[in-house]
Amino acid sequence: MNARAALNSYNDVHIKAGAQGASSHRLVTMLFEGFLERVAQAKGAIQQQNIELRGTKINDASSILMGLKDSLDLERGGEVAQNLDALYDYVQRILLQAHMKTDEDLLDECGRLIAPVASAWREMGTQLD
Repeated sequence: MNARAALNSYNDVHIKAGAQGASSHRLVTMLFEGFLERVAQAKGAIQQQNIELRGTKINDASSILMGLKDSLDLERGGEVAQNLDALYDYVQRILLQAHMKTDEDLLDECGRLIAPVASAWREMGTQLD
């Protein structure tokens, strides 16, 4: 097994172990963390001119964003859920543009838009404990 395959296996086990037994709040926190990490990795791939990795990380970030969007309860969540839904749609479009234009600034914008939501979500978790 090469080093990259070993690292990928470790990451898969680490993620699965973190998800088992996690509260729904913790799972959403993990999605936010994963999104921000993939955006940073995509930016690094642009800097390294690694087209394949850029595409993979942007696709991963997009999938995570769709998971966050799917977790919204638009009926009971009211205006907050509707605003998050619109934000996720907007960030999804920016991700696509970042990929098409190979634009680090657009990836930075995605991070700047999601980071405050992730931070607020984490803060809510500390109040639940």
